[in-house]
Amino acid sequence: MNLKGKNVLVTGIASNRSISYAISKILHENDANVIISYQNDRLKDRVIKLKNELGICSDAYPCDLSQDSEILTLKNNVIKDHGNLDGIIHSAAFAPKELLSGKYIDNITRDGFTMAHDISSYSLTALAKAFKDNLNRSSSIITLSYIGAERVVQNYNIMGLAKASLECSVKYLADSLGEQEIRVNAISAGPIKTLAAAGISGFNKILDIYKEKSPLKKNITTDDVANVAYFLISDLSSSVTGQTIYVDNGFNVVGY
Repeated sequence: MNLKGKNVLVTGIASNRSISYAISKILHENDANVIISYQNDRLKDRVIKLKNELGICSDAYPCDLSQDSEILTLKNNVIKDHGNLDGIIHSAAFAPKELLSGKYIDNITRDGFTMAHDISSYSLTALAKAFKDNLNRSSSIITLSYIGAERVVQNYNIMGLAKASLECSVKYLADSLGEQEIRVNAISAGPIKTLAAAGISGFNKILDIYKEKSPLKKNITTDDVANVAYFLISDLSSSVTGQTIYVDNGFNVVGY
């Protein structure tokens, strides 16, 4: 299904290995108007280069998702330049690296707990709240999660709690925005070697376990996730909301 005429905001591109990069690529290839945001000046040149690689002509916009004032500025600039949105891809997550190894209880701190939930979970709600009056009917909001939200994954630690909060937010946002026919869903992707994953201790071991134990006996790619995101942005998913959809080669159904 062609996406011509749909304006989709994409956050979180950090490299050409990012899930959000693959999502931007498939949306652009299907004629969506992809609008990119980046966190700060440190990432500006990198993100603009990636945007140009994809052939996206529209400007990229700065936005630190931990700052309400910057989200408001982003909204005003995007609406001024492009009009209302038809979709948002939320791909933002962070926790201090020292919290992502060892036992959860040994390394957790109050500040780290707050930071992980603010950036990894609340930022979705903040975006939805800021844009809710500038989202067309049948719009779709997508966020990215991981099975650590519901099962203990070694070294994932505080990010598991933050992703659990994120997935619950999806349900409440779906209910809050449903009367406007705005859909909100999460994709729980299997492990992929992205820059974000590099911060998790022992990540290569996780990849090996998925390949061995998943029913399809392989790891997933960013393109696998992007295909599902395309479905969720398109009108093909017009009756799907409040869901966490697993893209993990069936790993989530396996017991030990």
